Amino acid sequence: MSIEVGSKLQGKVTGITHFGAFVELPGGTTGLVHISEVADNYVKDINEFLKVGDQVEVKVMSVEKDGKIGLSIKKAKENVASASRPAPARGGFNKSRKGPNRGGNNHSTALSFEDKMNKFLKDSEDRLTTLKRSTESKRGGRGGRRG
Repeated sequence: MSIEVGSKLQGKVTGITHFGAFVELPGGTTGLVHISEVADNYVKDINEFLKVGDQVEVKVMSVEKDGKIGLSIKKAKENVASASRPAPARGGFNKSRKGPNRGGNNHSTALSFEDKMNKFLKDSEDRLTTLKRSTESKRGGRGGRRG
């Protein structure tokens, strides 16, 4: 069976490294799923998503002349998901919210960017104040013992 770019195949995870997972494809060939191609969101530890022996569906992204095969689990899932449901609208203007479209996130508790920044700044200042108090008291800075 020849492996062509764009084809979807079933494979078995044979090894896991900090940078990705090796997947054995039909015919005995092995390809690499880079850690960035495992899931849609950020993957810090690949072991949270895959284990040796897992059966996975992969999409062939590249086949190099030296025999290296680049695979993607994320892309194999995207095409299945996009075929079953329409893609969400990007950008645009949602008149009911008086702001840019947030991709269907219509929670009434959503904070604006300015509110989030203000909250972050307040939390950050509180943490810095607490940190300064604890370090100054330990090294005898302002407010320390005098005598």
